[in-house]
Amino acid sequence: MVIGLWDLFVSCFLVTGYSWRVSIRYRKFGNLDWDVSVLGFGAAGLPLDDEAECVGLIRYAIDRGLNYVNLGLPPDPTHHARTLRLVGRALRDGYRDRVKIAVSLPSRLINSLADYDRYLDRLTDSLEVKSVDFLLLGGLTRETWPRLHQIGVLRWAEDAWEDGRIWRLGFSFHDDYQTLRGILNAYGDWAIAEFRYSFMDVEHLPGLTGLQLAAGKGLGVIASQPLLSGRLERHLPDPISALWQSVGKQRTPAEWGQRWVWNHSEISTVVVDMSSMEQVKDYVALADTAEAGSMSIPEEILISRVRDAYRKLRPVPCTACRSCLPCPQGIDIPRVFELWNEAVMYGDPDIPRTIYRIEQHFIEDCNECGICVQRCGMMIDVPDRLNEALEYLAGNS
Repeated sequence: MVIGLWDLFVSCFLVTGYSWRVSIRYRKFGNLDWDVSVLGFGAAGLPLDDEAECVGLIRYAIDRGLNYVNLGLPPDPTHHARTLRLVGRALRDGYRDRVKIAVSLPSRLINSLADYDRYLDRLTDSLEVKSVDFLLLGGLTRETWPRLHQIGVLRWAEDAWEDGRIWRLGFSFHDDYQTLRGILNAYGDWAIAEFRYSFMDVEHLPGLTGLQLAAGKGLGVIASQPLLSGRLERHLPDPISALWQSVGKQRTPAEWGQRWVWNHSEISTVVVDMSSMEQVKDYVALADTAEAGSMSIPEEILISRVRDAYRKLRPVPCTACRSCLPCPQGIDIPRVFELWNEAVMYGDPDIPRTIYRIEQHFIEDCNECGICVQRCGMMIDVPDRLNEALEYLAGNS
């Protein structure tokens, strides 16, 4: 009789699709009654030419305890649509019930509430689902938020919540602390906030203080791009390589960067774009060791030294204080310098150049009025450096 019950238990366990080996730790997700895996699956890097591999990667991670899938913002609509369809297929056969899905709507492209309906319908149709768990207003900034707030995005979200199309509302953000505080204070039911966060972002848009603000208000805090889309592990400059090699512990730059982000108790989960089974296995194994407050003081000092070494490579010492704004020609000077600095620091111009084109920065509109120079506390010759940034980001150098 005991053997029969055991066989029945095993059969039921396998039918439900659950794995014997759960390798990922969990953390409280803000004020929600739900624990999230410390590793989230980012779908942007999926190998779209191999459907079977894509499905296998996602299901392998879910079988080992991952329960958060993030679809991100669509830099390329065609690419994003294919990604959605493949994720939808991976979540068939009961896998949908084992994860929560987060989708983002592109705030820069939204001009009316009808746009929101259209984008959300397109997302759910491609995923083959009736609803999504988390809807993120993607890319909120001081420019996009006032416009969206004015057209009634929160009222629209409440309606989508009530009719069952979404479970909770959140946003992704890359701007300063004051703008973040205004967004958080504008609505009492935010559930989730996503920030780009790596050891290079501790003081940057909105930095650690921004994460702490969101966590303190009860939001689940998501960290994305912990390795800055791989730039902190590829094309390492000599000074950076020397620092990593100076310590006895045999860890890769990716491990150091990931552990540093997980070290923050404010962060609920870290979304990583994964594109191969080897990568998925490595991150799942690493997630089994993720623990807040586990880094030693010498390890923290090492990360600080690496951060300082990167900063010395910046072509322009802009601190993004924004005292140079508003520019009479509408140029977002700090953002342009940020893209230029990142391209040079990490020896990888492709991503910043792509973002530069998407965001449509018109540096050539500068008429060298000199107002920015007078305001700059770092005494940067802004017009001259903008010309250099234009040459670089436009791909001419």
